[in-house]
Amino acid sequence: MAVFLLKWLLLWPVDRIFVVLTRLVLGNITKYGLKRPSIGSLELKNTQGWTPILEIGAISKIKFGDIKVVLGIKRFMLGKVELTDGQILDVDSVILATGYRSNVSQWLQALSFFSSFSS
Repeated sequence: MAVFLLKWLLLWPVDRIFVVLTRLVLGNITKYGLKRPSIGSLELKNTQGWTPILEIGAISKIKFGDIKVVLGIKRFMLGKVELTDGQILDVDSVILATGYRSNVSQWLQALSFFSSFSS
């Protein structure tokens, strides 16, 4: 859909459209501890190489309380974590969501380099 819209619109209006669509589909995710980037997802991908991902199954588990989002872990203990605010939580598992940076452009460049030898 983004590629289709980008044929006729600039990047920033397409980003705004996706922010609205995401809000309509997912609701206000900030109340669950998920912080939205300050710039749109297409601009984020374009300028910093980051690909924001919202996995619907994880979002629903967060909404139902099966997954708790916390801002920072100070230390791990047996079956517990201490948060940076001093709170100690009993945990079954911890998912460290530190971000994702795509390296697609790097391997695409490598593929085009190797394909120049086959012609």
